[in-house]
Amino acid sequence: MSTTLAKSTTTDSVVHYTLEAIDQMRLWSTIPDPDLLQAVLKPTRQIVLEIPLRRDDGKYETFQGYRVQHNNSRGPYKGGLRFHPDVDVNEARTLAHLMSLKTAVANIPFGGGKGGIAVDPRSLSVYELERLTRSFTNLLGDNIGPYRDIPAPDVNTNGQVMAWIVDEYAKKHDHSLGVVTGKPIELGGSLGRDEATGRGVMIAVREAARERGCDIKKARVIFQGFGNVSSFGARLIENELGGKVIGVSTSKGAIYNEKGIDLLSAEAHYHKNRDLKDFPGVTWMTNDELLVQDCDILIPGALEKAITAANARDIKASILVEAANDCTDFEADKILNERNIFVVPDILANAGGVVVSYFEWVQNLSNHYWDLAKVRQELERIMVAAYAQTSSVAGEHKYSMRMAAYTSAIERIVRAMALRGV
Repeated sequence: MSTTLAKSTTTDSVVHYTLEAIDQMRLWSTIPDPDLLQAVLKPTRQIVLEIPLRRDDGKYETFQGYRVQHNNSRGPYKGGLRFHPDVDVNEARTLAHLMSLKTAVANIPFGGGKGGIAVDPRSLSVYELERLTRSFTNLLGDNIGPYRDIPAPDVNTNGQVMAWIVDEYAKKHDHSLGVVTGKPIELGGSLGRDEATGRGVMIAVREAARERGCDIKKARVIFQGFGNVSSFGARLIENELGGKVIGVSTSKGAIYNEKGIDLLSAEAHYHKNRDLKDFPGVTWMTNDELLVQDCDILIPGALEKAITAANARDIKASILVEAANDCTDFEADKILNERNIFVVPDILANAGGVVVSYFEWVQNLSNHYWDLAKVRQELERIMVAAYAQTSSVAGEHKYSMRMAAYTSAIERIVRAMALRGV
């Protein structure tokens, strides 16, 4: 996963969008108790832990860990764990809020959670990382579980970290592979999970292009990013949709060629050099420059707050699909709407990852595992339905796709709360 976290006004944007959605919903909503709309602003529980670690040299150290559980009215809390020095409770609270919205937009039976440890995992040996992960799992105790809260990989965590959590959790609880998702295949992971977010983005691009009358086979596409999501998404857009990827980037810079980029060669170059610089036949530029190049579809897939008021007026794409979380601030969003740039928001566009995580959980609980074709078929079904429902709300209320996604998600959450009783 990416090792870069943006310290930004994430909370401001998410709360702003939520409040705007609540204001709109008060005008038309048939929710029996509209006062419940405010409930989506507050998390249910915020857990802060001091995690002990005995280092390999015998020294003792503690690290702060967090888990924020936002809302579980629609199902168990669900969301990733980040291991990064900048992890804090405020970031976890915002991302847990986003996860509640994302699972509701996709209409899968989860709520939202997020957390992690404030640590640079590169400063730890593999043995120290394992001990720290196990200590964290121990301290979380009954706060996680297959019917309570289901973590997953995020920044600087992976299938191995999830495997340690499974093993540690089993020491005090029933052995349940469903306590986390994103596990190795050998421990109950799902086929298709690696490509899931990128495939979901591809489906969102296809549906948006169809709605806007854009011939995807003639479309020029730029990805900001070249990690898991963007690399899978770029290949799928070329191989399955026939689009042409003309720009990609890493944290160090971007490459652009209006005639198209050989993605397989670019990936090989990146894996060899950990950089795209000096890749032949392209123009080297900054990430900021890449965002404003001429294209039909722009897909920010790396950094938070990539689209701001400073660059929104210079974007030349007619369709923008948010593969990264919170990549457009609310001032930029207003500008994009004014310019009639069609935006597919993050809580819809990048939901493919949590959808296939849901499939993994279902397979673990049933102990019956799917082939790759079934995973892809079910992901297609859910993503297309989520897009269609969001588009329908946008058309009915004359909303942007972002406002349609937020209002749809909030209504589902609040209706569940009302039905359960508060």
